Amino acid sequence: MLNNTENQKPIMKIFLVILFAFISISSQAISIDYALKMPKPQNHYFEVEMKVNKVSGKFLDIKMPVWSPGSYMVREFSKNVNLVKAKDEKGNKLDVVKTSKNTWRIHVKGVNDVKINYEVYSFELSVRTSFLDQSHGFVSGSSIFMYVEGEKETGGKLDIYPHEDFNVISTALPKAKDSIRYENAKTYAFINYDHLVDCPIEIGNQDVFDFTAAGVKHTVAIYGVGNYDIEKLKKDMKRVVETATAVIGENPNKNYTFIIHNVTDGQGGLEHMNSSTLSVSRWGYQGKDYLDFLSLVAHEYFHLWNVKRIRPIELGPFNYDQENYTSLLWVMEGFTSYYDELLMRRAGYLTEQEYIQKINSILNYVEGSEGSRVQPVAHASFDAWIKGYRPNENSANTTMTYYSRGQLIGAVLDAKIIAKYEGTKSLDDFMRMLYVRFYKHKGRGFTEDEFEEALSDFMGEDMKPFLLNYIFDTKVPNYKEIFNEIGVNVDYTGVKKPYFGMSYSKDGTPIVKSIRTNSEAENAGVSVNDEIIGFNGFRVDGGAIEGSLAALKKGDEFNLFVSRDQILMEIVCKMGEIEIPAYKMSINSSSTNTQYCTYWLRTITK
Repeated sequence: MLNNTENQKPIMKIFLVILFAFISISSQAISIDYALKMPKPQNHYFEVEMKVNKVSGKFLDIKMPVWSPGSYMVREFSKNVNLVKAKDEKGNKLDVVKTSKNTWRIHVKGVNDVKINYEVYSFELSVRTSFLDQSHGFVSGSSIFMYVEGEKETGGKLDIYPHEDFNVISTALPKAKDSIRYENAKTYAFINYDHLVDCPIEIGNQDVFDFTAAGVKHTVAIYGVGNYDIEKLKKDMKRVVETATAVIGENPNKNYTFIIHNVTDGQGGLEHMNSSTLSVSRWGYQGKDYLDFLSLVAHEYFHLWNVKRIRPIELGPFNYDQENYTSLLWVMEGFTSYYDELLMRRAGYLTEQEYIQKINSILNYVEGSEGSRVQPVAHASFDAWIKGYRPNENSANTTMTYYSRGQLIGAVLDAKIIAKYEGTKSLDDFMRMLYVRFYKHKGRGFTEDEFEEALSDFMGEDMKPFLLNYIFDTKVPNYKEIFNEIGVNVDYTGVKKPYFGMSYSKDGTPIVKSIRTNSEAENAGVSVNDEIIGFNGFRVDGGAIEGSLAALKKGDEFNLFVSRDQILMEIVCKMGEIEIPAYKMSINSSSTNTQYCTYWLRTITK
C-alpha cells in the first residue's frame, strides 16, 4: 500500500492558504442595515437610515426601485425621496451626487463605514405603495428601501421604531435573534434585498389573529373599521388555504401573513413569497361581497405557488431599475384568476351552476370585446407595463386583459386535460409538474420555450399550434367542441341588435366616455369628451338620450347637438347594428361525459 502522507502536506498548505484568504475576504464583506422611523406621522414621511459598513472603492451607488414586483408598471418611487445625506464613521459629511433618476452616488474613498439618511413621502394607500398618517403606517418595501448597487444579495437587519401611538408591527420578516435594546424598537432580519422588500409591513394598532391551516401558522393583521367577524374569518380563510394547498400538494411556508386594509373602495391584492396585502371594502364581509373577499384571499394565496415559485425566469431575481418583460402573465395572473373561482367551488362556496355562470361571464366578456380580436394575450402580457396599467378611452378597442383571457385559457386547458386523460388528470397536475420540474429541482423559473416544452410533454402532443393560435394570435377556440368533451354545453346566443357605439355618463349632462371602433358613432365623428346637449332638436340629459337611442332601429337617422372644447356643433348620425358574440354554458346531465364534468366541478373540502 502506498503511503500518501508526505504527498498530502503541500495540498494541505494550499488548502490552508485558500481558507485563510476566504476568511480574510469574508471578514471584509460589506454589511447593510436599515432603520425605519416615523416621528411625525401627520407629515406622511418615513425616515430611513442605511448603515453600510466595510465599504471599498471610490464611490457607493444607492438606488431606489422604479416598480413593485407583482404590479407591472414603472411607478418612479424616487419621486417621493427628499434630500439624501451621507456621513462617514466620524460624522463627516460625504458628497452625494445624483447620477440618474433613481441613483445617488456617494464618494467614499478612504471611508470604512457610511451612514445614509433620507425621507420618503408616503401618502398613497394601495397594496403596492406606502402610506403613513396618524392612524397607521404601511410599508411596501420597494417604495421605501434603497439598495446598494451590486449588493442586492447581501442580508442584514431592519430596526423599526414605531411612533409612540403605534403598538403593533405585522410583517412576514423574521425577528432578529440579537434584537436591539432601544426602547420601543423591534429588529428584523432579511436574507437579501429581494427578501426585505417582499415582506410588507403594517405598523399601528391593527387587529391581529392567528389560525393554523395545512400545517402552517397564518397571521392576519386587519387595519381599519369593518363589519368583519374574526371567528368566521378564521374558519373560512382556513378552508380557502387548505383547498388551495391541495392543488400542489404541499405548502412551502412555515408561516404566512395576511395584511388586510379595510377602506372605502377596495383595490384588490398583491402577492408575496409568504405574505399578501389585501385592500377590501370595509363593509364587504357579508353576502356576495364576502364571497368576493374570499375569492381575493384565494387568488393572492394561490400566488404563493403560481408567480412566486412557479414563474417565468424573468420574475426573480428582479431588476428594480426597469421593466421586467415576460409574455407569460396570462399564466401567472390568468391561471391564478381561474383558480380563485375554482377554489371557491372546490371549497363549497359556489354551487355547480354558480361556478358555470362565472366561467360563462368570463367567456362572454372576453369574446364580446373588440380588443380580443386585436391584441393576443401574449402581447397583453408583454405590454402590461405600457398598456395594462395605463388604460385610456380607446383601450377597450385595442386590448384584452391577460387576467380574463388567461382565466378563460385556463378553463380551456383544464377541459382538454380532463378529457384527454379521462378524468384522471387536470390542470392541477400540470401545475404540480411545473412546480417540481423548475422550482423544486432547478430552483428557478422557466423560459417561454421551456414552458411550451413542459406543456407538450404533459399533454403528450405538440402544443405549439395551440399556443400560436390562441396565445400569440387572436383566434377563437371551438368552445362548444372543447367543453362538450367534459359534459358541458356551450351554445352560441349572439344576435344582431341596433347599436350606435357610444358610451357616456348618465348623470346630468351626458359626456361621451368611449367610442367603439368601426361603429356608427365613430363613422359620424362623435368624439370622446363631447358634451351632448341635444337630440333631434331637443335638449337632453343622460336619461333622455338613453331612451331616445333605445327607440331607434337600424338605419334611422338623427342629429346630435354637442359642445366640443366649448365649440357648438351639430353631428348627423344614423343607428347601426352589431352582433356581439355571446354564449350560454350549461351542464349536460345526459351527456356520456357527465363523470368528467363531475370531476371538474368536484368539492374537496366541507
